[in-house]
Amino acid sequence: MTDRREELARNLARVEERITAACTAAGRERAEVTLVVVTKTYPADDVLILGELGVRQVAENRDQEAAPKAAATTAAPLTWHFVGQLQTNKVRSVLGYASVVQSVDRGRLVTALSREAVRTGQEVTCLIQVALDADESGRGARGGVGPQGVPELADLLADAEGLRLGGLMTVAPLTGPYAGRQREAFGRLMDLSTALRADHPAANMVSAGMSGDLEEAVAAGATHVRVGSAVLGVRPRLG
Repeated sequence: MTDRREELARNLARVEERITAACTAAGRERAEVTLVVVTKTYPADDVLILGELGVRQVAENRDQEAAPKAAATTAAPLTWHFVGQLQTNKVRSVLGYASVVQSVDRGRLVTALSREAVRTGQEVTCLIQVALDADESGRGARGGVGPQGVPELADLLADAEGLRLGGLMTVAPLTGPYAGRQREAFGRLMDLSTALRADHPAANMVSAGMSGDLEEAVAAGATHVRVGSAVLGVRPRLG
């Protein structure tokens, strides 16, 4: 356990140095960027160590893994984010631990989240997942709504009881015009954020960037970066 704690502490320090350097290069304050550590495939023990090391924001993308992990780490002062594609039949379970859902991409999901938030008497912060590789259906390969669908979904979220429209999230696309062009992709997300804030000034969260491209996200103006392998190590293959 001591060796693992030391490993995680070293990795966190390296990530912190990267974020700080990226902020400096962009003329931003370090406090403007929140680190969210994505803990998928890693055990609850690692999450507890992260909490001891000062991490306060953690994320998962699969409810079947997240729910028991969150239950095993209630002693840690953590805010849980859900960042994966979310089916409506998983909403009740997800809102049992997550206070932030970063992957809202359709009206039916807004309705389900609102209903459960009201039932449990909580306010859930929701980010709209923007698909910069959206096809003719208006959806992306890894979830998300196309840019043209953001205003309508934002209005729906803003009016939904129990929910707070937090802002936007994206994953750098693997296909389409922004494939391999993270800086341009994140710049496009910031343009969409500017437009969103014209109608919803408090929706100022911009979640973008992961282990391999957090610098580009910070340069573009991201407020949250979702970092997994750079903190926890290369993940084992699933299946």
